[in-house]
Amino acid sequence: MTETSDTLVVGVDVGGTKVAAGLVNRNGEIKTQVRNPMAAHGEGSEGLAAVVSAIDLLFSHDAKVRTLIRGIGICAPGPLDPATGVVINPPNVPCWRNFPLAAEIERVYRVPVKVENDANAAALAEARWGAGRGYRHIFYAGIGTGIGTGIVFDGRIYNGRTGAAAEGGHMSIDYHGPRCGCGKPGCIEILAAGPAIGRSARAKLASEQDAGSSILSLAKGNIEAVTSEMVGQAYASGDPVAKEVLQETVDLLALWLSNIVDLLEPDVIILGGGVAAMLTPFFGDIASGLAKYCIISRCREIPLLKAHYGADAGIAGGAALCSDCWS
Repeated sequence: MTETSDTLVVGVDVGGTKVAAGLVNRNGEIKTQVRNPMAAHGEGSEGLAAVVSAIDLLFSHDAKVRTLIRGIGICAPGPLDPATGVVINPPNVPCWRNFPLAAEIERVYRVPVKVENDANAAALAEARWGAGRGYRHIFYAGIGTGIGTGIVFDGRIYNGRTGAAAEGGHMSIDYHGPRCGCGKPGCIEILAAGPAIGRSARAKLASEQDAGSSILSLAKGNIEAVTSEMVGQAYASGDPVAKEVLQETVDLLALWLSNIVDLLEPDVIILGGGVAAMLTPFFGDIASGLAKYCIISRCREIPLLKAHYGADAGIAGGAALCSDCWS
């Protein structure tokens, strides 16, 4: 299972409920991985112990691995400071407040440790090994429960002045729209992420009283139980309500991405996450929307690609942070 000592790093993905860790080689291949519960509440030391436990479990598969790793990269919830490896105050992991995660992990394993937010790290993994390979300027959006974005210029994450840049999911496209959890009105996250798709479907079903929709069948007749996953399943079976909901979502995403293109004009746009996978059949519609909304006339030359890494984006992203270990 193990490879030579200069080819393996550890990628760690920390979420509100789980810690995933994997051994990754220089080609971005995840050789093995494990998952453990995350202790998101309580003391900071408990959260740290959950991360250490996952890494140790990974090493337990082969006693030699701990002596062979060259670095550890961690995707952690933000806000955080990638320069210092300090996790500041993530809403989903309240046990960490100004917690020096990189320094604590370095103290345990005595190898270089880097910490980044998940979307930035996923963007770097796509740039190095995935759909963005060969492109200089990359814009990545992970669309799922929320919308996280990352920007990579010439192989480097663009962090901005303090490390907090690329919060593209909180770009407002509707001043009079619903208030996002961040406090702003009409952010693309509140309008087009997974919960918004479910909310839109519930509203349509309630107003149209469409008892024949397969969305309702999937929800066992309970409109309040409708989720974005059900909308995706219903669309796959030809449900018209599901198609309408997803088309409206696509229109919103196209308008948002037209702003991104007019601001950054990246070489490629990469979409990852569960909602993006569900919307893959609509990528052509998004591209048409870009042509409709963009000021930049050559926007159709920018490829719109599905991310290479799916559920393992956090592990791959963490490993990509350790790229210097192979240079």
